[in-house]
Amino acid sequence: MKISPEEVAKVAKLSRLDLPQDKLELFAGQLGDILDYMDKLGELDTESVEPMYSPVKHTTVLRKDEVKKEYTRDDVLSNAPEQDGQFFIVPRIV
Repeated sequence: MKISPEEVAKVAKLSRLDLPQDKLELFAGQLGDILDYMDKLGELDTESVEPMYSPVKHTTVLRKDEVKKEYTRDDVLSNAPEQDGQFFIVPRIV
């Protein structure tokens, strides 16, 4: 598929890019080559190929998320500036 320098200039204007004429012609050729390659890839028979989301198998290296109680209420409240033995006491905000 051929891309004209005028089409590149239109896209550049929409992107708010100010490109000189020689760059417009360069990018038109490069974009044309990319689209030609995409057309070539589109000709391949992929009917029996199973879709994949990534070519790399991702494994989780993080630990399992297990709930466990490591601190007692007294341990947690011991660092609070104000507490009533059961809850934190904080200033009222209206």
